[in-house]
Formats: sequence, structure tokens, C-alpha cells
Amino acid sequence: MDMKNVIIETSQNDNEIQFILNPEAEWPLGSPTGTMLTDTDRQSFVYIFDHETGYRYAYFTKDSWNGLVDMLLQQAEPVLVWQDEKILLTGAADELQALIFNIEGNDNYGEEFSTAVEEIFRPVLEKVN
Repeated sequence: MDMKNVIIETSQNDNEIQFILNPEAEWPLGSPTGTMLTDTDRQSFVYIFDHETGYRYAYFTKDSWNGLVDMLLQQAEPVLVWQDEKILLTGAADELQALIFNIEGNDNYGEEFSTAVEEIFRPVLEKVN
């Protein structure tokens, strides 16, 4: 599995939230699909890229979730950074927001994952509710 394709750090640069990808990640990732899913076994959100060999993934583990919260609250552009490359993660904010509202109060994602999402994304959930 490509768990080396994990976000290791987040930072903000003007209206961009930059998600720094592990320098040992598989590259090129491919084209952003605008799709984000969950991987509850890995306690991660996953952004999907379309690649000539199939799909590739960037994993947002709990360590990067505060950056995702900032992205949603500030309506900042999500950008994936790998070494000197940058890719705009189109659709990530809309997909993520839909996911967290679906996860809220829904233990189909597993109690541990649902609880962590509700806790970390509380400012987003409260802002909209």
C-alpha cells in the first residue's frame, strides 16, 4: 500500500493551506480527481488522483486534520506540496465538508474514527450548525 503518500506537515501561505507530502512519496501522483474518501482502518481522509496506472492516493492522517479544519474555516485553497511541486486539490474542501457532516453522529465509520472527526472538526460543525 502507498502509505508513504502521507501528509507530514501543514502550513499556511496567504490564502493557501499547504499540505506537505512525505518526500518519499510516489511521484507523479497524477491528476486531481476532486474526490476525497475515508480510510477508517488508517484513521485517514484520502484524496484521490487519477494516474495512468490507476489511482494514487494522498493520506491525511489525524496529524494533518487541524490543517483541514483551517482550510474549511478560512475557505483557503488546499495545495499539495511535494519537494518543489505544487498541486491544487480541486474539490477537496467540498468533499471534506460533506464527509464530516455525514460522519457526525454516524458510527458506521467506526466509533473511534467518528469520535475523532467530531472532536477535531467541532469548530467546522459548530460554524455551520
